[in-house]
Amino acid sequence: MSTATYAIISVIIVSLVAVIGAIPLLLKKKVSKKLLLFLLSISVGVILSTVFMDFLPEAVSHGYTLGVALNILAGFLVLFVVEKFVHWHHSKKCAETDHGHGHAYNLAPINLIGDGVHNFIDGLVIAGSYAVNISLGITATISIIFHEVPQEIADFGVLLYSGFSKKKALFFNFLSAITAILGTVVGLILVTKLHNFTQFIIPFAAGNFLYIAASNLLPELHRHCKLKDSLLHLLAIIIGIGIIVLVVLYGPAHGHGG
Repeated sequence: MSTATYAIISVIIVSLVAVIGAIPLLLKKKVSKKLLLFLLSISVGVILSTVFMDFLPEAVSHGYTLGVALNILAGFLVLFVVEKFVHWHHSKKCAETDHGHGHAYNLAPINLIGDGVHNFIDGLVIAGSYAVNISLGITATISIIFHEVPQEIADFGVLLYSGFSKKKALFFNFLSAITAILGTVVGLILVTKLHNFTQFIIPFAAGNFLYIAASNLLPELHRHCKLKDSLLHLLAIIIGIGIIVLVVLYGPAHGHGG
């Protein structure tokens, strides 16, 4: 299969898994908090392993330059800005809805926009990763799947809180998820048009993933401090690390994709 085929199949799987992850909320009102935290913990292990075992070694394979450092920081800061934009509108709309509105209906559009931008970036990362080699593409895809499922469940919850019906929330969640496909298509075009696109997107992805782990996932785990919970989270993080170690050791060889 060609690099483009791998990338498109992967992003379709990511989009479907992200939507399927929200389906339990269609069947009942809540997903087990313990299950979500276990998934979050696996995500931490998967994401950090992808950064330190795949993205960073690839990014610095030609030397650790100022450009590489700036691209990592750019990846970190872009997601910071996207989340600031979403949170600013959330607080603004919540303040407005305190004055007599039953639902924070205006939360939904801004949440969908933020999620759409995030998913578009994921698509760019998938395209750029497969352009480097198949193994990097696979580890990037696994990382995105693991952080997308808890994220989509949370986003689905926001849409329900905003007054959407379950079917409408699932439909709009799906529309937001498929922006990843658009991102992959754009990424595949940029790979052919811009000679240094992969040199930008891989360190950028490393910064992205570090932000997700450090800002979104780990703080959530730190809110649950019981010894039993902490040990379970540590076990799940180790499982996440193990998944990527297996892909790195036994996945397709680190050669350039076709």
